[in-house]
Amino acid sequence: MRVLRYALLAAVCAAGCTDDTDSDPTFASEQIAPATDAIPKAIFPTKDALARDTLARPQKGNGILYHGGPVILGTTNIYYIWYGNWSGNSATTILTDLAKSLGGSPYYNINTTYYNGSNTHISNAVAYKSSTTDNYSQGKSLSDSAIESVVSSAITSGRLPKDTNAVYFVLTSSDVTASSGFCTNYCGWHTNGSISGSDIKYAFIGNPDRCPSSCEEQTTGPNGNAGADGMASIISHELEEAVTDPDLNAWYDRRGEENADKCAWTWGSTYTANGAMANMKLGSRDFLIQQNWVNASGGFCAKSY
Repeated sequence: MRVLRYALLAAVCAAGCTDDTDSDPTFASEQIAPATDAIPKAIFPTKDALARDTLARPQKGNGILYHGGPVILGTTNIYYIWYGNWSGNSATTILTDLAKSLGGSPYYNINTTYYNGSNTHISNAVAYKSSTTDNYSQGKSLSDSAIESVVSSAITSGRLPKDTNAVYFVLTSSDVTASSGFCTNYCGWHTNGSISGSDIKYAFIGNPDRCPSSCEEQTTGPNGNAGADGMASIISHELEEAVTDPDLNAWYDRRGEENADKCAWTWGSTYTANGAMANMKLGSRDFLIQQNWVNASGGFCAKSY
């Protein structure tokens, strides 16, 4: 979700939110700085935060609107920054396999229903490029600005290339938190920032093992690592939003919800894999990945398109 304060959104809409235009009072909340040092970002809400959001209103068209900003076209590149202690953790293999398998999948093809102002559609093309590690350079409690510093350092040091057609994921080990609301308001988020003079898209992905009741659907994952299996869904959520709304001014609905927000914590049909619930196979692995919003036929949540 693009807005950061549910109470603020409710207050703004108390005066009336009547149509699906850019003049909708809902959007005023995007221009108001949060009370903390939080960077404007789009969050993947925790289960509790999602339950607190009671602002449902009818949507027109496909239930999501284009607001004129850019989308990521062509192949979207993925870079991982493994922050904290990942020694001996199978997540480094599981989540790398995920990044290598999303592109070309029926699941990621949902994003091809989104387009820019020239009606150029997003491609079903994702490429995992490379990763680097960060050994607690910003400590174990990360502010939003510290997370941007982690990304900036990886790029400016040359450990990762500067790539404006990419999303950089800061993946934190379970002993790391984020001070602007990890485990209470969100499990992850995405945003953009100016790094080395370029518009860089990046995301924070918290480790659900830190707060299983808030950020994990199940305590046993199909790949035998509940934290990594939970992160797989959060990564997918943030990737599809970062591609369709990279600068927070492209695709979202009148509630401020981006495509993945509209289907958060929904799975569709499932099956059992390795004693856990799964709903899709990507590459050689089974995953439990949340559904995404199809921008066609009136709009709906789905696992494929």
